[in-house]
Amino acid sequence: MKTPFNKFLYIGFILLGTYQALYSKDYIQAASSLGIGMAFDPFNTDQKWNDRPMWQKVVLIVHLAIVAALFGFGIGVNDK
Repeated sequence: MKTPFNKFLYIGFILLGTYQALYSKDYIQAASSLGIGMAFDPFNTDQKWNDRPMWQKVVLIVHLAIVAALFGFGIGVNDK
């Protein structure tokens, strides 16, 4: 799927996850939305991981770290 449609879905899920985290305070749902957003890789999907520029790798790894942090934070906040 080499269309810019992936980029629109990626950005949409990023915005949805940001809204859910900042305004709704639903961190688990925000982590889910951001995690689903990762399925819509905004970069060239035909390119292998080792052939990608370093900045693309950093963006995706930071995105994954944010998803994990939100998931952990959501579990910690809801632990009663």
